[in-house]
Amino acid sequence: MWKTLLCVGAGSFVGGMARYGLTRWVSAGNFTHLPLGTMVVNVAGCLFIGLLYGWFERADVLSPEWRLFLTVGFCGGFTTFSTFVHENYILILSDKFWSFAAYAVLSFALGLLAVWFGHFLVRVF
Repeated sequence: MWKTLLCVGAGSFVGGMARYGLTRWVSAGNFTHLPLGTMVVNVAGCLFIGLLYGWFERADVLSPEWRLFLTVGFCGGFTTFSTFVHENYILILSDKFWSFAAYAVLSFALGLLAVWFGHFLVRVF
């Protein structure tokens, strides 16, 4: 269990640093009308997690610890959006359209509501 936690934690650490660095680098441009850094990170994370899971399906490569380091750790630390999109992709591939629709819409709507509520709580209290 500790080995698994350390693999995920180390991957998250590296992924978080990579997210920060890439976001800062992209945001250093003159793009003020979009949070372009975050969008680039999210799309890059989706590409990377797709490449990883595709590679893992195609070949028996890397130990379970390395797989966790790269997917749950690095990709999770880089952007949880990549995991969210991959889970939606799996639901679509599994012909679970209604589950996909519910998961996608509810995740976005409830997330937006939670952010609003957090701001509201801080203003009120």
